[in-house]
Amino acid sequence: MEHAKDMGLLTKAEENPAKGIKALKYEKKEREPWPDTMVAAFRKAYAYGSRERTLFELCLGTGQRIGDVLRMQWGYVRGDTILVIQGKTGARLEIPLTPHLAAALDATERHSLFILTKDMSKTKRPGQWEYRGASDAMRAAREAIGAQDYDLHGLRYTAAVELLLAGCSDDLISAVTGQSAAMVRHYTRHVRQRVRAREAQERRG
Repeated sequence: MEHAKDMGLLTKAEENPAKGIKALKYEKKEREPWPDTMVAAFRKAYAYGSRERTLFELCLGTGQRIGDVLRMQWGYVRGDTILVIQGKTGARLEIPLTPHLAAALDATERHSLFILTKDMSKTKRPGQWEYRGASDAMRAAREAIGAQDYDLHGLRYTAAVELLLAGCSDDLISAVTGQSAAMVRHYTRHVRQRVRAREAQERRG
């Protein structure tokens, strides 16, 4: 409301009803990576060729933000790699395809320049699948398999965790996700703690 005044949307004399009100306290729920069981459940429920499966494998296989995934085009696929241009950072990455992602792309029909397009049964003008539509479709998919606690952005966490558990260094993980070393550590901190705690307890004998 104060910003609205600065922009001229409200006069300086108009009162800000939110001014002086303390922020509500609430229990912050941290985002978690998808468990292996939920990843397997999603793959079982959604076959290759479905938009949901292609979106899922693009997010998990590349470890990128949903907005960057929705902007991906067929021309970005070059042999066994896919080019990523991050909208937030401008970083340019070339990421090798995982077997699941390669299979998903092979099974996806090409309707436009974009890999993920609008529902062709509802439109005659193919174009990029918009965020709202993709989010709604994935919300329904998550509910269908009981994965309401794990969202689309959680797949970016999942990608980093999978790479960590595969023995990758922070530098190698960053080469895929495009994150800073600090952000890689942030995304994988809970898994690192569990792994280190187990190693520590095993040393106790």
